[in-house]
Amino acid sequence: MIFQACRGLTLALIILVGPLFFSADAARAAPYAALVMDARDGEVLHSRNADTRLHPASLTKMMTLYLVFDAIERGRLSLDQRIPISRFAASKPPSKLGLRAGRSIELRYLIRASAVKSANDAAAALAEAVSGSEPAFARRMTATARAMGMSRTTFKNASGLTQSGHLSTARDMALLGRRLFFDFPEYYNLFSRTSTNAKIKTVYNTNRRLLAAYPGADGIKTGYTSAAGFNLVSSARRGQKRVIVSMFGGASSAQRNRKVAELMDLGFSRMPRSKSIRRPGAFQMPTGTGAAQVARASVALRTATRPVTRPRLVAALQATDPAAKSIVADVAKALAKQPDLPQIVTTPAVPVAKARVPVSTRPPSRAQGLEQAPVRVAHASGGSAFPAQVKSIRQDNRGAWIVQLGGQHNRTNAERLLLTTALQEMESLEGSKRVMQPTGQPGWYRARFVGLSQEAAQTACARLAARQTPCEVMSGG
Repeated sequence: MIFQACRGLTLALIILVGPLFFSADAARAAPYAALVMDARDGEVLHSRNADTRLHPASLTKMMTLYLVFDAIERGRLSLDQRIPISRFAASKPPSKLGLRAGRSIELRYLIRASAVKSANDAAAALAEAVSGSEPAFARRMTATARAMGMSRTTFKNASGLTQSGHLSTARDMALLGRRLFFDFPEYYNLFSRTSTNAKIKTVYNTNRRLLAAYPGADGIKTGYTSAAGFNLVSSARRGQKRVIVSMFGGASSAQRNRKVAELMDLGFSRMPRSKSIRRPGAFQMPTGTGAAQVARASVALRTATRPVTRPRLVAALQATDPAAKSIVADVAKALAKQPDLPQIVTTPAVPVAKARVPVSTRPPSRAQGLEQAPVRVAHASGGSAFPAQVKSIRQDNRGAWIVQLGGQHNRTNAERLLLTTALQEMESLEGSKRVMQPTGQPGWYRARFVGLSQEAAQTACARLAARQTPCEVMSGG
């Protein structure tokens, strides 16, 4: 009797504990792959099984976020837009934010939850916001991957949950990590936040231990499923060097972090101190996205930037627009209080039509010699015009489209808002005029930029919305 009872207890323990051993064994059995890249030019410094197709897990969300950032830049989405939560998105398994079907939440919080917490429900909601359904979004993800040169990647969902055919490689994920860094530097700081407000709750970075332990680490994305093991694409900077490491198949988060740290040390030891920057080339967005050929950041940013103005522009404004001289000075002082420009390494510009590059990524040194491309922004009521030196992106200046800034303002505040916006968003507002339109209430005005093409107006408003400046696009015809 005692023997039988003991044998029964032993079997029960095996049944209870067995799955734990199985799960650990599954993680250890996940194939290992890694690639170490010099982020400055994409040179591969070390690779092992780098082209083996494996389960990427939540590394997938790098592409999800890439497409969301692109939709914001093109004006299809805005950070303050409320996104409805479907039953499908709310039903996603953990990790999740805890979204409820039938509710809605601002896009910015879905982005934060996906980037920092790796929330599957947030990723599904983002997919539906961009493409209407997750399967349609997954097809767009795969098409974009192919266009980028990620030749061995196929996406089946937006979150990275294990699904037949949802596969990628260490090489492809390193390429995608580098794309995020160069193409959307204004959002890159998301990946280094140890915690962030996601409205429903504060969420904590799944990569916070490595971010805290490894000097210079600033991203990018973790991933885990039993089929994939513990995955990570990480980036770090030391002086003029920047390394990107992609690793698949870690046995645990601690083991993964140790191995990635070793790989980043290896990369730093093998790369030269200085090297010319070669950004990722332009690529053709998939058919159906409404996108022409795009060329993104032509500089390498060490940190994400906030909009800043150029001293030469301020001097030009003060010299040529006496009516606004005092306001320009106030605006310049306010902008000067923003964080300093990051260190920037320039690279020769590639002439591509309608390059969509945020003005904050332009290096100050490139302001020289650009006087041939003046922008004139003037009072409609006859105030003097002022020139600003910007990189020329030719737009249809005969357009009848308007960018109207949010709210009603008195004359001084309207002028200050127009000048601040003109200083921060010179590139996309090129060729426009600033107008204070009376609202019908004495002393109150609407602040507008007029004379833009439809595309220019939509681009400008999308960028302003991304900087939390409310605006709308209107036809003046």
